Amino acid sequence: MSALELKLDLPDKLAREASGLLTPEAIESLLRAEIRRRRVNKLFDAADRLLALDTPLTEAEVEAEIAAVREARRSSDV
Repeated sequence: MSALELKLDLPDKLAREASGLLTPEAIESLLRAEIRRRRVNKLFDAADRLLALDTPLTEAEVEAEIAAVREARRSSDV
């Protein structure tokens, strides 16, 4: 586990409203949710790019794309 110290400068009202969200557990949950959201968006972006292709991909090309995305995900998880 890594320790990371953050300093936030927030407007007073926002700081009061967010106080329950500033616990380590809540921040971890928020970060994990955002990471998941971004991964899903990347998958939809990739699907949109595939649909925009003039020629359909072969099954081997689709498998290669899937393998590349999985490898990129594994690399980013480390």
